[in-house]
Amino acid sequence: MALAAVKGEKTLAELAEQFSIHPTQITEWKQQLLARASDVFGGTKPSAEAPDLKTLHAKIGQLTLENDFLEGALTKAGLRSATR
Repeated sequence: MALAAVKGEKTLAELAEQFSIHPTQITEWKQQLLARASDVFGGTKPSAEAPDLKTLHAKIGQLTLENDFLEGALTKAGLRSATR
C-alpha cells in the first residue's frame, strides 16, 4: 500500500478507498517507507562501533596457543595420533 502510494499511479483518496484505510495512515506508511527504504531494500546499516582489531588478533593468538597446547597434551597422552 505504501509502495502504491510512492508509485503515484493512484491518488491518495483512491488508495484509501481501495484498501479501506484512512488516507492519513497511508501517508504515514509512505513517509516511513521513504525514510527507511535503504534498510528495507538492502542498504547497509551503520555499525555502532568498529571492532578493536588489536584485541581480536590477541584473542586469535591466545586461542591458537591453547589449541596447540591441547593438541600436544592429547598426543602425549595417547588420545590423539601425531598425524591427523
